[in-house]
Amino acid sequence: MRLTYAGYLGFVLIGWNAVLVPSLIRSLEYDFRQTDATFALFYFLSSLVYATAAFTGGFLTERLGRRAVLSLGALLLALGLIGEGLAPTWIVLLLTAVPVNWGAGVIDGGTNGLFLDLYTQARAGALSLLHVFFSVGALAAPFVIGLLLGGGISWRAFPFALAICSAPLLAILLTTPMPSGRHDRPAESASRRSGQGEQTSLIPFAGLAISIGLYVASEIGVSSWLVKLLADEPIATATGVLSIFWGGLALGRLLSNRIAERLDYVAFTIGCILLSSAALAAALLVPWLPLSAALFGFTGLFSGPVYPMIVALGGTIYPRRAAALGGSLAAAAVVGSLLYPPLIGVMAASIGIRGGLMGAALLGIPESLGIVLARARAPRRDS
Repeated sequence: MRLTYAGYLGFVLIGWNAVLVPSLIRSLEYDFRQTDATFALFYFLSSLVYATAAFTGGFLTERLGRRAVLSLGALLLALGLIGEGLAPTWIVLLLTAVPVNWGAGVIDGGTNGLFLDLYTQARAGALSLLHVFFSVGALAAPFVIGLLLGGGISWRAFPFALAICSAPLLAILLTTPMPSGRHDRPAESASRRSGQGEQTSLIPFAGLAISIGLYVASEIGVSSWLVKLLADEPIATATGVLSIFWGGLALGRLLSNRIAERLDYVAFTIGCILLSSAALAAALLVPWLPLSAALFGFTGLFSGPVYPMIVALGGTIYPRRAAALGGSLAAAAVVGSLLYPPLIGVMAASIGIRGGLMGAALLGIPESLGIVLARARAPRRDS
């Protein structure tokens, strides 16, 4: 159970970290005399490092072991956050994004892989509950930070506080026995030669990677542009609708923990994808804000289970490659966030924010087809 609690703590930390700089952006821009454009560079660098860390961390785990890689990730996250809090110049702050996001990316992909190994008989439920804690961190951070900044607390206190909270995670990872995550290549080769090895085709993985990338592209697209879409409304109303969306995500993952193991993984995942796409399209089309806000909540509710369900499907198809799988799918997810959300901004001049978000709703179609491809080309296993 200590490892399970460590996973929950790690996901609260990376969820909080995901919105830390966006929540502090006004203070950071003032102190470092920077603009929105320079922070776009900060966000791009952060996402690029995060994706690289999630991808490489899985393969490093297969060679060095999970304890070494996860512990290093937690240590770099803490050290990077301390660097953020101490940063005297903009360049130093930009450089601290490297250790912070390398550590966060390793924790993301590595913890997904760890839970695949820990919960081989109930992957979907366990991963859904794990991802609730990411949502909790992302939900709580803006509220707490806004309240304390308004009370006169310096922005530098928040990276320090998050670094301190990383210490228990590092202590647990260093002292608790865990599945090593190492990949025994000679044994796998011998198993394949004897006809007993599992399918090693990458086609199912490609389908899952496409699906999770498109899912995150849609989710982050909504999260990034919803407040802008509601520019004619008071800021409190617009951010309130965004909170409803994130609250729906958290609730969807919590409910998925209860019901996912009773249903077919593929049918449940595709159903959630299509329902979330329909809810998003309806939210964009209805002219009455209260109904639109409720539909954005349903969009989050149905979207919530999708990410952990895709990872759980991957664990069913590739049960011996949990470490590499968790990191690779996390990297594919970040690639999705790098591509479509900025494209919405580019397309805004021609089709508007609403048109770009309608495109995010339509991403549910190829997203579902990726799941179908993965199931069609995977070996038959009980899910």
